[in-house]
Amino acid sequence: MILTDPIADMLTRIRNSITAKHSEVVIPASKEKMSILNILLEEGYIKEAKLVEDGAKKNIVVTLKYDGNGDSVIQGLRRISKPGLRVYAEKDKLPKVINGLGIAIISTNKGILTDKQARSLNVGGEVLAFVW
Repeated sequence: MILTDPIADMLTRIRNSITAKHSEVVIPASKEKMSILNILLEEGYIKEAKLVEDGAKKNIVVTLKYDGNGDSVIQGLRRISKPGLRVYAEKDKLPKVINGLGIAIISTNKGILTDKQARSLNVGGEVLAFVW
């Protein structure tokens, strides 16, 4: 099966797993997806993201994070830049998600960064997703 937007597929798998209250979700692996998941891990939105090799296939097993009431730490995920409509932001016009309570994931020439990291490095780029 060929996917035209693997990042949107990953975000949808995470969103569906949260809705179903699953503890883990399996996602086909890529370097770009792993970079995004590492950001979510650093920011405290997920518990763990580990690469699992099954023969020639590589998958990422993501352990989701829930609070004491059983509610997900991730309240929302939204894909911003899509294959049909790319969204770019200049260094001084980087978006803020819910006045800084969430994060914007930006693909820059320095790698995939959060909006805060991109501001500190003074770089702009493609706005991949919002997480809150």
